Amino acid sequence: MGIKITGIGSYIPKGIATNESFESNAFYNEDGSAINHDTTVIIEKFKSITGISERRYVENELNNSDIAFFAAKKAIEDAEIDQETLDYIIVAHNYGDVKHDSTQSDTVPSIASRVKHLLGIKNPNCVGYDLLFGCPGWVEGMIQANAFIKAGIAKRCLIIGAETLSRVVDKHDRDSMIYSDGAGATIIEEVNEEGGIISHTSATYTLDEAHFIYFGETNNQEVNDNRKYIKMYGRKIYEFALTNVPSAMKTCLDKAGVSIDDLKKVFIHQANEKMDEAIINRFYKLYNRKTPEYIMPMTINKLGNSSVATVPTVYDMVLKGKMEHHSIEKGDYVMLASVGAGMNINAILYQV
Repeated sequence: MGIKITGIGSYIPKGIATNESFESNAFYNEDGSAINHDTTVIIEKFKSITGISERRYVENELNNSDIAFFAAKKAIEDAEIDQETLDYIIVAHNYGDVKHDSTQSDTVPSIASRVKHLLGIKNPNCVGYDLLFGCPGWVEGMIQANAFIKAGIAKRCLIIGAETLSRVVDKHDRDSMIYSDGAGATIIEEVNEEGGIISHTSATYTLDEAHFIYFGETNNQEVNDNRKYIKMYGRKIYEFALTNVPSAMKTCLDKAGVSIDDLKKVFIHQANEKMDEAIINRFYKLYNRKTPEYIMPMTINKLGNSSVATVPTVYDMVLKGKMEHHSIEKGDYVMLASVGAGMNINAILYQV
């Protein structure tokens, strides 16, 4: 018996924001001082570090709960199940529903309740709740659902990661170019076959790291703007991730007693291309191995950082043959890993 993904779906917004669309932005440092470089130079440097050339934004009329619903519907259809048999709907996000041109996040009712309503599920015993765990939220939702099923309090769960970060970015902050929108969803349940979730690990670092990602004011102190925007200390996050994520991944793999040589793919949260490449190289170095080619499917170039949606979206794309050089087959071992606000880290070893 194994607890496995039996259905998966994702929603990639239609709106494309290229790097060139930021050329009219005036960028400022955190202290309010202007960045004394031509905007095109700033964008070129940004591209060389992050690997991002474009990202996806939701249409103005859509909210986070809408795209979460779209991904959920696809996952339910893919699993070919009766949605009334779902025991839990877990929605990972960070900012709720933020309407276009709004100054307020809306989280009442929960995004999970809104998704259940949009799906038209009548069963009151299908419990919906939201999970705030930074970018690793969807992976953590998978870990929680796995625990529910193992404990016998659930048989079938829907786990969604959805975010509309385009609604909470400061156009005067260079980091605004990292963020994007999207949603990914999975159905997991116990099945009569081996594999599924083999092992997992999670950690929260808060002594010095709690506020590496936070909500703050615009960098442009010359404008009258009371809104709060997503902010981060990029260098600190980079150093934190390189120090802690590879060891967490190793802990997860070692728990399972599976050789790193048997690992087919690593699906990792994507916020910075160079950071992810450094993480995967350090991970393999812990085993005195050279990083295999095509081990880590990357979508950041075109899709940007969609937070909780990144890992399930990339997994969905590879599973359905939408990424060149990448495929997985039944019996393959893959790792799902993420790092983000909290600061939180988690990883799952999964056998397809």
